[in-house]
Amino acid sequence: MGLNVKRAAKLLIGALVVLPAGTAAYYFRGDIKDLKLPFPLPFMQAAEAERGVAPAPPPRPPVAVKVAAAKAEDVPIYLTGIGTIQAYNTVNVQSRVDGEIVQILFQEGQDVKQGDILAVIDPRPFQAQLDQQIAVRQKDQALLDGAQIDMERYDALIQKAAAISRQVVDQQHALVEQYKAQVRNDEAQIEYARTQLGFTNVRAPISGRLGIRLVDQGNYVRAVSPATIVTVTQLQPISVIYTLAAVAVGQTRLSLGQTDAPVIALTADNTTELDKGTITLVDNQVDQASGTIKLKATFPNKTLKLWPGNFANGRITVDTRKNAITAPAIAVRHGPRGDFVWIAKADDTAAFRPVVVGQIFDGRAMIDKGLAKGERVVTDGYYRLENGARITIEGTTPTAKAQPTTQPRSEPRVD
Repeated sequence: MGLNVKRAAKLLIGALVVLPAGTAAYYFRGDIKDLKLPFPLPFMQAAEAERGVAPAPPPRPPVAVKVAAAKAEDVPIYLTGIGTIQAYNTVNVQSRVDGEIVQILFQEGQDVKQGDILAVIDPRPFQAQLDQQIAVRQKDQALLDGAQIDMERYDALIQKAAAISRQVVDQQHALVEQYKAQVRNDEAQIEYARTQLGFTNVRAPISGRLGIRLVDQGNYVRAVSPATIVTVTQLQPISVIYTLAAVAVGQTRLSLGQTDAPVIALTADNTTELDKGTITLVDNQVDQASGTIKLKATFPNKTLKLWPGNFANGRITVDTRKNAITAPAIAVRHGPRGDFVWIAKADDTAAFRPVVVGQIFDGRAMIDKGLAKGERVVTDGYYRLENGARITIEGTTPTAKAQPTTQPRSEPRVD
């Protein structure tokens, strides 16, 4: 009996909820037709049917755009990469003799010429050795002169009826040759001593710019364990080592070994030109770990904008494409399905066109596939375009310079 009471109570409560709702719906049935809800209710479908088919929306107004015509022109083909700047020559200046540094004759950061004296090592011991060898040569030269006089005398006597034995004459000739050899040895010792004395003047081995002084005046230096006094770096010309993908380099006319290809050094943002130079060498092996190969470039560096140890981007001209199709780089859009452009058709409608971009430079994009000479591409106003949309052309876009090589991504709307 308790279950029947509970069931009766639930039915009464349900009736109290449903009856007022139904009464309200019947009373306001005229206004329900104008009620806007995010989803249709069963009792609203009839009201919609009474209103009939809604009128078609008005056509969209044409989209104002700017266009530019694709053209055929000769386009240089580039390889780009980042490189490490290296001094053309770097020399650690060291002593070649033992001694105390008595003079430092350079300033840190100074430009020097080859042969300039940078430091002086105490020359007195080496001067003494030179003087000693000169004295030894004078002594041996005097012995040689006396032996030659005796030899001439013996040669004269041997002609006079064997006044002297042939053995004595031969010994005298041998003695002269011995003294001659001794004199030649003395001259070699003098040259060696003079060379050692010359090494007391530590000279710049190359022309370049000095770095920080590493040994001060008064220090004792040794030739067997030399300490670097200062480092000289040759900055004019200067080298840059670029690391590029071996596959990309292999597709160009460059070959292993010596080569000749123009290159431009740029700042990290590729907007400022640092110097113009030449690729002089392609390394003879590929790095198997990274699949890259090194290229060595030489730059005059007259303005000293390239510093050893720094980085510089490089744009290497490897070929020239004749009559390539180009369009303003800003017309090329990037979507999830690749690069594309909007074409302004002759009937003033826009058409979506996929393209294959070879490279972008100086505000122009070289189109390898998807565009023909003379076709008009949209350069401004493309954000509101969809396939087949009506357009009105407000003007043309002149050739831009130094446009970025990457454009904002947008997804085309294709109906």
